[in-house]
Amino acid sequence: MLNIRNLEIKRRTKNGSEPLFSLNELTVEKGEIVTLMGPSGVGKSTLLRWVLGEHLPNFHIQGELRLNGEDISERSIAARQLGMMFQKGGLFPHLTVEENCYFAQKPRSSLNRQQQKDKALAMLNNMGLTDKWTVYPDSLSGGQYARIVLICSLLAEPQAMLLDEPFSSLDASLREEVRQWTFAQLKDKQMPTLLVTHDSADACGRVLEIQGTEVKGEVANV
Repeated sequence: MLNIRNLEIKRRTKNGSEPLFSLNELTVEKGEIVTLMGPSGVGKSTLLRWVLGEHLPNFHIQGELRLNGEDISERSIAARQLGMMFQKGGLFPHLTVEENCYFAQKPRSSLNRQQQKDKALAMLNNMGLTDKWTVYPDSLSGGQYARIVLICSLLAEPQAMLLDEPFSSLDASLREEVRQWTFAQLKDKQMPTLLVTHDSADACGRVLEIQGTEVKGEVANV
């Protein structure tokens, strides 16, 4: 379970700070996807980067972040056990799919190299991507790339997942397929997931909307 309390995000300015938005409390249960919607520039991605644990010197952010009941607000990125899918990127371009899969497992896995390989290949096989094991990311199609990014994120054994408009760069013909596949994988893994987007077509589960400087109540359930 992912829980955010008393969150306030302000952008630093020459004359002080500019409020972006505040959030009293948000809880994302296991297997639940919560979508946070709003126009570009309101701080949606900043929220995810704060949850992830990034240093954000251009913002003043205060709030409490808990994962499975533990306060992780002051932990490093590596110690927070959170997965992330960005709008673009996610794989190291100079590494093969195999090497990206090993790198994803490196921080926390207790498995030996053969066990890591077997685990990664099993996930790739389920997606029909076993033949991509030795290729580099630039040879992947958009849909293949997105699937392998999620596989690597899950191989890192996160306790919750963050999605930052991960489908917006896909062609229209792939977008719906990859979106539904991604949501199905996350629900199957019982992964608490927070998605931010400005496109209602990408929304899933409970949908909260940023209006002005506040996050309004639930506006949809899809």
